[in-house]
Amino acid sequence: MPEKHELIKENMNDFFMSKNQLKYIFYGGKGGVGKTVLAAATALRLSEKGKKTLLVSTNPVHSLSGLLCQNVFGKETAVKDTRLFSLEIDTKETIVKKKIEIKEKIGWFLKFADISSQKTNEFIETATMNPAFEESAMFEQMVDLMFEDKYDVYVFDTAPAANARKLLGMSKVYTLWVEKILSSREESTNLRKKLSVSKTDEKDPLLDYLMNFKGRIDRVHKLLTDKQKTAFFFATLPEALPIAVIKRFIGWFQDFGIPIGGVVVNGLIDKNVTKNFTHEFVINRINSQSKYLDEIFQSFPDVRALVPRFENEILGVEKLKKVADYLF
Repeated sequence: MPEKHELIKENMNDFFMSKNQLKYIFYGGKGGVGKTVLAAATALRLSEKGKKTLLVSTNPVHSLSGLLCQNVFGKETAVKDTRLFSLEIDTKETIVKKKIEIKEKIGWFLKFADISSQKTNEFIETATMNPAFEESAMFEQMVDLMFEDKYDVYVFDTAPAANARKLLGMSKVYTLWVEKILSSREESTNLRKKLSVSKTDEKDPLLDYLMNFKGRIDRVHKLLTDKQKTAFFFATLPEALPIAVIKRFIGWFQDFGIPIGGVVVNGLIDKNVTKNFTHEFVINRINSQSKYLDEIFQSFPDVRALVPRFENEILGVEKLKKVADYLF
């Protein structure tokens, strides 16, 4: 086991003890750095401490089922031999529901604008072919889980950093969009009243929907930026590219107001296991990792844990417990 690094000011265990109201935990970083394993180990340890915990994958390319050695796709599932629950979000089902909702909203809009509803399906296909539609559906289901409030803690295994940025940034995008739509709606309503020769006090269901939606987005934005309830952890390997990804995106998360929980370094080779006959390749990797570890501590003040590279692939609960021991 690697020795506790002297430059770690507050380790993961102390951080969680100081944040006893922490409820929404996110793991992000470059692809392939072990986000899923670290998120699962964190969720497992929190569940062992008595927290009713849900481990959620918001990555379109799910890997939780493989990691846990059981199917958790599309349904909140109890993880065998633990107190933990897990879920891989099924965006297909969410997208179908969203299409039905959009059809209803477009119908309201066309009726309000006195436009024939014959082309409703064309409007729907145009709206749902947007590349961001799947991210929007994923965001909506993530929000539903948060608002249901069935668990003490939610641990989210996110997609690589750029996608996580877009996912969590949806609340800001939605806010700007809704405010613009509401403004346009109000202008068109006033104009319609002025041009109408009859009294137009007809109820506007789309306006009611937009107002409720705005309240929903305001609420999730408040949760995502709550320093007592939310923390985003960056996972990295002691390598140039994963470190560069954190440097690139950490400022955006801070500017957006999402509290940064810290950085977890994964995949360290323990230099204490080397022998006189250790292959030169391994020695070079250790020296390279040492250099990048120095860079990590210089660049990021809140390094929480150092997790080693294990001899075997991390699969199943028992191996996740070993990872959790290093994390906490």
